[in-house]
Amino acid sequence: MREPITGGCCCGGVRYEVRGQLRQIIACHCVQCRRTSGHFVAATACRRPAFRLVQSATLKWYVAVPGYRRGFCSECGASLFFEQEGGERISIAAGSLDQPHGLTIVQHIFASEAGDYYRLDDAPVSPGKQHSVPLPPLP
Repeated sequence: MREPITGGCCCGGVRYEVRGQLRQIIACHCVQCRRTSGHFVAATACRRPAFRLVQSATLKWYVAVPGYRRGFCSECGASLFFEQEGGERISIAAGSLDQPHGLTIVQHIFASEAGDYYRLDDAPVSPGKQHSVPLPPLP
């Protein structure tokens, strides 16, 4: 069995592990993600059963849209997770992984909401504001 993939926040108040494959990275440019992160969100994901919180003393959840929540560290402020409540997967901020795992940005979503101070030129862009191009399947 391969070693778990680990990650967490800056202060160590939140630590997690993934025992399974991670999806390639999707960059979300929606206004909510940009305001949460200060730029755009680059996230991987895994199936819910493969994910385990190891330390969650400072983990807080924020609900901006009913049925969806964002996990962050209440101590250092790191933005860590996004999930549909009761959903089959959890999205994980790619920058919170402890080590690189060969993941790359494969798609941009909500590109029409991107900030005017940067360009999107490293992966396919989904048209419009909706997830009109299907997200890559989870492994």
